[in-house]
Amino acid sequence: MKTLYRCVLEDLYEFPTLERDLKEFQKLLRRRHTVDDCPPNQKSKQMYQQLSLKENCLQLRSSQSETREVICCVYVSADSFLSVHTHASLEAHELLRIVGLKMDKAEEDMVLAVVSHTGERRVLQPSDCVYSESLTPQGKLVACRRDLTEILPPLTDSAELSKRPVRLLGINTWDVAAALTHLDWSLFKSIHEQELVYYTLSRAPGTGHTAALSVLLQRCNEVQQWVMSEVLMCVSLNKRVQLLKKFIKIAAHCKAQRNLNSAFAIIMGLNTAAVSRLNQTWEKCPGKFKKLFSELELITDPSLNHKAYREAFKRMKPPKIPFMPLLLKDITFIHEGNKTFHDNLVNFEKLHMIADTVRMIRHCQSDQPGNEVIGVDSADVRSSVHYLHIIDNQQTLFELSHKLEPRA
Repeated sequence: MKTLYRCVLEDLYEFPTLERDLKEFQKLLRRRHTVDDCPPNQKSKQMYQQLSLKENCLQLRSSQSETREVICCVYVSADSFLSVHTHASLEAHELLRIVGLKMDKAEEDMVLAVVSHTGERRVLQPSDCVYSESLTPQGKLVACRRDLTEILPPLTDSAELSKRPVRLLGINTWDVAAALTHLDWSLFKSIHEQELVYYTLSRAPGTGHTAALSVLLQRCNEVQQWVMSEVLMCVSLNKRVQLLKKFIKIAAHCKAQRNLNSAFAIIMGLNTAAVSRLNQTWEKCPGKFKKLFSELELITDPSLNHKAYREAFKRMKPPKIPFMPLLLKDITFIHEGNKTFHDNLVNFEKLHMIADTVRMIRHCQSDQPGNEVIGVDSADVRSSVHYLHIIDNQQTLFELSHKLEPRA
């Protein structure tokens, strides 16, 4: 039944009349997703929500120190890094193994170095922890050859890029979207409501009060950068068109899976100047995909205070993942647009508005993803989503864009 459901979803965008059948499928799958299938923490959800905010916060902090998820950035060239979603107890040899698998390099030919602010490089031993006791990286991480040179030349070298395989083209779009959603959900469900207040009101970096929220925000930015990087590192025009189609379908699937955080990130990545200027690539993209992309763009329309997004998100049932930067923007607007005190009296109306906005997190987390969000869990799918090769240099991105399609 799950396989059939995924097949129907694949065809939904070409045959909109399937939407009614899809809703019936979702009802059947929800019935099969019984209470016994839920993890133990879900069964005690109501009791958990009755705890005080202080007790909730204490539980969250104690568990984070042991099982905290982190996004580790290790540079593989002067202008790009590999973003690795992993655990805080990561050791150097584990990270080198991941880099070797992702970049097609021999693990034994590489070392992991920490670069200080003065430019000095210190080589980590295989058993060294990448993160310090405070769960922060020990410095800028660089995967390099044993002579401490970069394992990749600058990415503006088109000869090197022409050898690069485009692995994403061989992976099912629904499976990629499902993996993105499950990863985002694992980060989102660990966010406590208080983190939004700390992040907006205190802005105190390094305190650990906004650890989970910071990771999800970092992930959102990196998915956007990943989309740009994948398109611009693809030298072949035909493959680049296939990549555009792939990302458009992945964004549509993320929206169908009620993951607007990744859907937004992918759409914004395709809308950046370095990608949107590729006229030859967009012209070769089939009309139905351009139409689908135009429909997806509507939810990112900022007019009328993001009315299109807010209405679409309101219609979605939990579990769902909101676009976190916009939620933080709402809280910031309330905080900066209203005084906390009036004549030495607390402005409780302002606090109620902040509380109502923050309470949305609890509503979104009030259920677990069911069988309707399920994909094939393979090594290729995990690698494509958990390990992202990202160009973080804007000049490099535009140089690649103009090399692919020079100005007329």
